Amino acid sequence: MVGSLRGSGYTRNMFELEVRRTFSAAHAIIIRGEREPLHGHDWQVELTVRAADLDGDFLACDFHALESSLEEVLAPFISRNLNETPPFDEVNPTAEAVAHFIAEEMTIRIPTRVELCSVRVTEAPGCAARFIPSVKPSLVALPPNSQPSVHVGNSSRLERTKS
Repeated sequence: MVGSLRGSGYTRNMFELEVRRTFSAAHAIIIRGEREPLHGHDWQVELTVRAADLDGDFLACDFHALESSLEEVLAPFISRNLNETPPFDEVNPTAEAVAHFIAEEMTIRIPTRVELCSVRVTEAPGCAARFIPSVKPSLVALPPNSQPSVHVGNSSRLERTKS
């Protein structure tokens, strides 16, 4: 077993990697038409990706590449008022919306051999939102002779609203 990893019978998404970052930013969300007072958080972001197998170096993905991409996505928000920072100058900057935005941005930055599992954003102890993207039909193992079902619904893109 030295120098190799023997199969365990699993065939898909055996490996998950997680990177975490924290950034400080303020926001004032709108709840039932009322804007709350501006306040700050030390936002904690957890990004989880998965891969079905390992590369020649026994890596699912380079942690440093994930960290660098996540830092790039978060950079515009550091020590800022989210309400004044795109896209949250037009989108209610809830933890859910922040998680969704980070997921969208990371999806186009992560290596093609991994897929995004989730983005979890914690704005205060015990208060977190997790965004889980839809599974791509091509990634779902289907029984023989079955047809994939396709869900047609609203776009996953954040919808912009003005208050």
